[in-house]
Amino acid sequence: MIDQNKILNCVLHFDVEGPVVDIFKIETGHINGTYAITCKKEDGSTIRYILQSINTKVFTRPVELMENIQNVTDYLRGIILENGGDVNRETLTVIRAKTGLNYYVDEENRYWRMYNYIEDATSYQTVERPILFENAAKAFGHFQKQLAGYPADTLHETIAQFHDTVKRFRDFEEAVAKDAVGRAASVQPEIEFFLSHKDICDTITSRIATGEIPLRVTHNDTKLNNIMIDNETDEGICIIDLDTVMPGSALYDFGDSIRFGASSAAEDEKDLSKVNFRIDLFEAYTRGYLQEAKDTLNETEKDLLAMSAIILTLECGMRFLGDYLNGDIYFGIHRPEHNLDRARTQIKLVADMESQLDAMNAVVAKYR
Repeated sequence: MIDQNKILNCVLHFDVEGPVVDIFKIETGHINGTYAITCKKEDGSTIRYILQSINTKVFTRPVELMENIQNVTDYLRGIILENGGDVNRETLTVIRAKTGLNYYVDEENRYWRMYNYIEDATSYQTVERPILFENAAKAFGHFQKQLAGYPADTLHETIAQFHDTVKRFRDFEEAVAKDAVGRAASVQPEIEFFLSHKDICDTITSRIATGEIPLRVTHNDTKLNNIMIDNETDEGICIIDLDTVMPGSALYDFGDSIRFGASSAAEDEKDLSKVNFRIDLFEAYTRGYLQEAKDTLNETEKDLLAMSAIILTLECGMRFLGDYLNGDIYFGIHRPEHNLDRARTQIKLVADMESQLDAMNAVVAKYR
């Protein structure tokens, strides 16, 4: 935990309106340190910002990362303005440092960035009501449609081969073989589950290589909690957490949304009897997503929408278990077996999805 004096000093290097009156640590999120900063304006009203310390162990090229975010949000602002939208609520606004840069580096070589705080909206950790999931789907589909004309190849890879499931499988095999902290013997059933799925890992990557699936600007981490939902209308208004915006496949975004949102329980639920894949939520999301994105996607992408949910859930589970085997060095944890619990929920979801794949494909056929 970074002490408040250091955070306060950091805020002073950004172009904010007025002195800081409150600092609140936001505990959600696995990677970056996030704080809500309240400042008092000259007229006595308050304004809030989001301040984040960028985890440079994960994002090793923070300057390029911020270049991606700045360029994509600038592009989105142009489209939003053309359509008469509200740029202060429909995309993130990067608050520049007083140097003019879109980041600040402190005396300990930590990289910081700041955004506007999107008021009267909520980031949900679970699907409390199906309409939230459907509206989130519309927003992510809209995001894909908005960026369809953006040249994906001009973006930096902020994490190389982030959703290259074949590479993720190799990384997992390496973690098993290395067994850095001696945990492999106690999780053999979980290890065997992932190893048994090797043959489906190239489902998306092989088709990108052949050109059957195009490279697009993709978010690559489309969990429900990475979208702000308007408190009054329940509409998805702004996509957040743009660290992993880079070239990728639309299937990555769709599949990861289903992985996270169509589960009956939290990502780290210990009681696996509570963890099930909900086909009703899959239908709600598919309906909303294709309402916005179906004219952007090609036929191969549509064919693989259901399968992408299995691939992305499998991939994430491998990452969680691999991190557990490596000694919990990537994902933030709050208890000793936190990553193992996360891996087990993903295993349960993959098994449930596989048993309902025909039904999932029928849903896609209904709305494509």
